[in-house]
Amino acid sequence: MNVDILAIGVHPDDVELACAGTVLKHISLGHSVAILDLTQGELGTRGTPELRLQEAQVAAKILGVESRRNLGMEDGFFELTRENKLAIAREIRLHRPKIILANAIEDRHPDHGRAAKLVNDSIFISGLKQVALYDDQGKDLERWRPQQTYHYIQDRHIAPDLVVDISGFLEDKMKAIRAFSSQFHDPTSNDLNSPISTPDFLEFIRARAKTYGRSIGVEYGEGFTAARMVGVADLGLLL
Repeated sequence: MNVDILAIGVHPDDVELACAGTVLKHISLGHSVAILDLTQGELGTRGTPELRLQEAQVAAKILGVESRRNLGMEDGFFELTRENKLAIAREIRLHRPKIILANAIEDRHPDHGRAAKLVNDSIFISGLKQVALYDDQGKDLERWRPQQTYHYIQDRHIAPDLVVDISGFLEDKMKAIRAFSSQFHDPTSNDLNSPISTPDFLEFIRARAKTYGRSIGVEYGEGFTAARMVGVADLGLLL
């Protein structure tokens, strides 16, 4: 199950909305990516947990990720418990990613910032030799920590520490987002509206990508904050 990048979202569609372009870009460069959803998004205003899981698998195929798993934590009420930290730490040891992409450190939705904290705590636990975790066959999983964790930016504007050039991948990103059709604007729907079901929401996603892209001199971009200082061996690699 080893992958280069593990993209973690507290709700199905978080990864698609915030960093699908980065996922697509890195897969095109030959990197392997997996997605881990923490909850089924069962408190969402629209859709059902069962439908969200189906939509998540369709989106995963569009993105071309290695796998997509769901931990089934309680949407809206999950806490920074020992059980939840160990569950995520186990996934980190199973996947052994070099990089983790995680929820925004602060956002309109309280689950996002809490999930960011939970993931960072779990990364620390995953690296502790004295914490025993096992795979499905009962084999001991060796401790593991990624080289870096990046937090994608979601609803609120947070000044990014870095921007990834996703030019050429925006349309596939939007296709993966639209796989979650239950969540977005549908003029024929009688469901209640949510902050992401307004007619202009998907245009906001495009506009944000355009804004981040402009900041680094490219067409489209996605912004991230870094859990720790970012270093580079060659200044020539930077845009």
